[in-house]
Amino acid sequence: MIKDKLKIGILGTRGIPNYHGGFEQFAEFFSVYLAQQNHEVYVYNSNKHPFQEKTFKGVNIIHCYDPEDKIGTPGQFIYDLNCILDSRKRNFDILLQLGYTSSTIWYKLLPKKPIIITNMDGLEWKRSKYSKKVQKFLKYAERLGVKSSDFLVADSIGIQNYLKETYGVNSKYIAYGAEQFKTPNSKALSEYNVQPYSYNMLIARLEPENNIETILDGVALATSKSPFLVVGKHDVNAFGKHLKNKFKNHKNIRFVGGIYDLNALNNLRYYSNLYFHGHSVGGTNPSLLEAMSSKAFIIANDNQFNKSILNNNALYFKTPQHVKDCLDNIDKKEHLDKVENCFNDIEKYFSWNIINNAYLNFFYECKK
Repeated sequence: MIKDKLKIGILGTRGIPNYHGGFEQFAEFFSVYLAQQNHEVYVYNSNKHPFQEKTFKGVNIIHCYDPEDKIGTPGQFIYDLNCILDSRKRNFDILLQLGYTSSTIWYKLLPKKPIIITNMDGLEWKRSKYSKKVQKFLKYAERLGVKSSDFLVADSIGIQNYLKETYGVNSKYIAYGAEQFKTPNSKALSEYNVQPYSYNMLIARLEPENNIETILDGVALATSKSPFLVVGKHDVNAFGKHLKNKFKNHKNIRFVGGIYDLNALNNLRYYSNLYFHGHSVGGTNPSLLEAMSSKAFIIANDNQFNKSILNNNALYFKTPQHVKDCLDNIDKKEHLDKVENCFNDIEKYFSWNIINNAYLNFFYECKK
């Protein structure tokens, strides 16, 4: 059966190709896939985005004015408003909103024709980096996102359950995606002065809810003094600076900053002994799937979001003592079955082809 060609708009990101984060990466992969399937697809880009062409691999790019560089966070709201106003004249069949943080207050301005589908992201209002006032606003924005959408997507079972329990609404579970990393090369480690399987690491934004301090407290307690790499910008917020100062006398803890070379990241994960994933807020975290796809042996924070993805194919921590015990007693080569199971799960459940197909099929379900 030949399915209808769809006209689809994607908003809620800073734009494609990805220069920022998870939603941007998803928007890039999914929009290109849609174009390859002969759908007419448009992605909204900030006018400040480095890519200024009008098309990208068959995807139409709409640049909208974004004053965030001039006025800070309020600029995100103005950018989203401009995207929504533009969408009113495009005659879309489907409008996919990625997140709700700065867009749902404009919900009354959404165009009437398209089906509005919103990926509800994580529990943004739980992030401890936000003040109580901002957390209250984010909870309000979340409620507006639920109210104003025709259909919802949850990228984890935990978020799906939360939406049902909190708002009494159904959502479609579609996870984030990743691709298996199959070309390791230990030469990529030389820049970081580490040897294969002789170091441990984490990759995260340096935010309190990512349990980085708990992990590093455990590293400080451990008898093992193997190098521990902390990958993430440490000079952009007070918490990152606090961590760097707190652990400055622990020479094995190395704050290496943000790394944006995917090949370097994949090799670092692949050749690490233990890979710590401390994220505790949100849905399917992209960095967790990337660790699985890079054959890292994962020690994850003990919470429902991580467990729903990893199941029994990882170890879990809650306290610095748990982290210490892992560092002093656990060796990756004794858990290669778990590593392989995670790697195979990427192909079975989380490959971009599976995720892209699931979204497109859901679009057709929503159009019925």
